[in-house]
Amino acid sequence: MIMRQQFRVLSLLAFVWILTWANRCFADDGYKLWLNYPKINDRALAASYTQQLRQIYFTDGMGKANVARKELLLGVAGMLQFTPQIVKPESAGLLVGTYQKLPAGVTKSLATVGNDEGYVIKTITANNRKQVVIAGKTEKGVLYGVFNFLRLLQTQQPISALNINEYPKLERRVLNHWDNLNRTVERGYAGASIWNWHKLPGYIDQQYIDYARANASIGINGTVLNNVNANALMLTPEYLVKVKALADVFRPYGIRVYLSVKFSSPIEVGKLKTADPLNIEVRQWWKDKVDEIYKYVPDFGGFLVKANSEGQPGPQAYGRNHADGANMMAAALAPHNGIVMWRAFVYDSNPLNDRAKQAYDEFKPLDGKFADNVIVQVKNGAIDFQPREPFHPLFGAMAKTPLMMEFQITQEYTGFSTHLFYEAPLFKEVLDADTYAAGKGTTVAKVLETKPHAKAVTGIAGVANIGTDRNWCGHPFAQSNWYAFGRMAWNPDQSSAQIANDWLRMTFTNDKSFVQPMVQQMLASRENTVNYMTPLGLHHIMGINTHYGPGPWVDKAERPDWTAVYYHKADSLGIGFDRSSAGSKATAQYAPQVQQKFDNLATCPDSNLLWFHHLSWNYKMRSGKTLWFELVHHYYEGVDSVRRLQTVWNGMQGKVDREQYMAVKQLIAIQMEEAIRWRDACVLYFQTFSKQPIPAGYEKPLHPLSYYRDMQFHFAPGIGGSI
Repeated sequence: MIMRQQFRVLSLLAFVWILTWANRCFADDGYKLWLNYPKINDRALAASYTQQLRQIYFTDGMGKANVARKELLLGVAGMLQFTPQIVKPESAGLLVGTYQKLPAGVTKSLATVGNDEGYVIKTITANNRKQVVIAGKTEKGVLYGVFNFLRLLQTQQPISALNINEYPKLERRVLNHWDNLNRTVERGYAGASIWNWHKLPGYIDQQYIDYARANASIGINGTVLNNVNANALMLTPEYLVKVKALADVFRPYGIRVYLSVKFSSPIEVGKLKTADPLNIEVRQWWKDKVDEIYKYVPDFGGFLVKANSEGQPGPQAYGRNHADGANMMAAALAPHNGIVMWRAFVYDSNPLNDRAKQAYDEFKPLDGKFADNVIVQVKNGAIDFQPREPFHPLFGAMAKTPLMMEFQITQEYTGFSTHLFYEAPLFKEVLDADTYAAGKGTTVAKVLETKPHAKAVTGIAGVANIGTDRNWCGHPFAQSNWYAFGRMAWNPDQSSAQIANDWLRMTFTNDKSFVQPMVQQMLASRENTVNYMTPLGLHHIMGINTHYGPGPWVDKAERPDWTAVYYHKADSLGIGFDRSSAGSKATAQYAPQVQQKFDNLATCPDSNLLWFHHLSWNYKMRSGKTLWFELVHHYYEGVDSVRRLQTVWNGMQGKVDREQYMAVKQLIAIQMEEAIRWRDACVLYFQTFSKQPIPAGYEKPLHPLSYYRDMQFHFAPGIGGSI
């Protein structure tokens, strides 16, 4: 009897273990990103899709077209639970291929697309039946078309009357990885670098392939493999053979590889005595090195360069300018159709009266002096990827030079991987900003899309938030920023709301009771974070070095513009950095219409007020509140908004995968704690200058100011120097 009872107990325990293991195996841990293809449970919709997709015709093709074929079959098998028949074109419900290989009777019904990456998805009537056609000028276009078609299925859209004609508005759509050769990631919050240099080239991790799939699915066509604070070893044969291995994996997905290079490489690995860009030996060294790279990687994209910034070597050490340095590398790359992406994030050890002005001052005089295959890469704002910055004045100032946007996808200043911060509204705010460079309506996006000369390239870059964490990005919702960057890089005109809607449906569920409220929470999340971190135009008041948590009291650093007090300038009279025509005159770097808007207190938006003006604590705001009361209100509203997010997410239990639900629930709880810390620390610190009370009705801070000033965060992720 006892043995029988023990057997029953053991059997029950075994069953529980098996059930737990099975649930774990089928749980969604976030690895599949937005490329999860779950079964469509809507029977009527699944039946209509099945009728159209039961029989498919593919044109012959290898490479990208072969990849497109595999992805389409994978998606259909997952969502519709069957494998389509491969048939002749007259029998197919779906035809996929390049224009030149599709039957003539089909292609005559299709409009051509704008460039080699474009595609058409169209419902036509042919062979006495309705057929859907996915066609591209090239195999790459077909691949992008297939991913768009799969998105329609994933988001459960009708496919009975399609007429889609798409092509990218920007040519180079690139992820910048700040990954080091030792696998640390500077400003990375999702684990180690996914590039396992030690095992390359012999071992190809499945994650490399899935990385390529994810990028291709949103139109990203380039990746810079290594940190802009580059290691010269990257250019040695030891590493070039590893770069080749990654390039071979990415090529079928339409992705080129690029390398960040150190300007002093001719000295460090070339054993020259100088890196002077006008030196004949140096120029020959770069030419030979580029020729060597192209032997490994025939479609190599080119170089990304950080020079004369934050201690990095550059041409100014030899009395040369940025154009001299960039053009020297461009000359080496030009015969191979490679490009140089030269970063405009520069500032020296003496920021004078305003660091925000330096990039403009250095690059504006060089407008029109860069080689045809150079594109200047400019951060979205003039300081450093803050939760909010006005658009960089260079975007309206260099009509003769192609400019490339640099956004930061990784959340260096916006909550690392513990805060839900959907970045699309930030991207959109900058892209839609009017520079007035060529009159009203010359948005930043139009500047990026405009070619100053026939040989110019257009582009956009995003600093990646990708690591070895199982869900790639640390926070499940941080994936949305990678996704949104790709979508907006393809077409800056797309709305933040539509992108959020698609991502939620593809990643979690099509349940409207989940999607609709979470779209609203995602759209609000950027402003929420600005409110509890840096409202009303405050900026760069984060902890020193780590950039983690509040640090408005930071007043000592290696250089003044690495302190917080340099930027907020709080004193007994007021707060804010005066960049108006009466202050540092940074507003003069914008077009007259923009300068006037920012200069004038009547027209300067509240959101940028303290970026451009130093104002009294009793300055009367548009709301009727004093500046002090308004500032406090924003900090408290930021915390309240996280509480609302928490309430909404708690109501989503049972609507999404439990593992994903619990991960986000715990992270929002951390965000809540950190938002309160930001609020209390900043309000208490600025109160020491305003000498005014926290208005009645607001909860008291949890701790005194000294508590927050004394907090230390050892081994915060992403440390490795400022970029």
